[in-house]
Amino acid sequence: MSDEKVIAVAEATGAQVRWLTPEEQRAWRGFVRLHERLGGRLGRMLQSESNVSPADFAVLVHLTDTPQGRQRYQDLARALEWEKSRMSHHIARMTGRGLVVREECAEDARGAFVVITDAGRAAIEAAAPRHVQAVRELFVDHVTPAELRVLAELSERVIARLDENPS
Repeated sequence: MSDEKVIAVAEATGAQVRWLTPEEQRAWRGFVRLHERLGGRLGRMLQSESNVSPADFAVLVHLTDTPQGRQRYQDLARALEWEKSRMSHHIARMTGRGLVVREECAEDARGAFVVITDAGRAAIEAAAPRHVQAVRELFVDHVTPAELRVLAELSERVIARLDENPS
């Protein structure tokens, strides 16, 4: 964007905008494209080979990472960055397919847990090996160990910052 356009936008909105430099924009757009392409490829592979959607996989991964394979609705929604309605509709679909069940929370009448079922465990156990293979083929095998460390550190730092100020 030219300096004249930046000034015009800033004057029109009354705000000062720190536009991305060409280097920042290259990095940001590259990251967005990488995320979109990897997500698309992995999602299509999961759906076609395992009959598990990317959203199903995300829910099942979170549940298998918790004790007893259960997590409160609101905590799971927050971890996935999902709105309440999306969470409710998706969990209802997964419940209909037998992948999870809903359990009421004895301590909080308004709260509920999402709990993975045996069918949900079987689904993720079947999908996970191929998913890991695809992650290696599409990503890990194309970066160095040093680049992976930098990416992990960068991701952890940005995530920690996001966690400080959840919206």
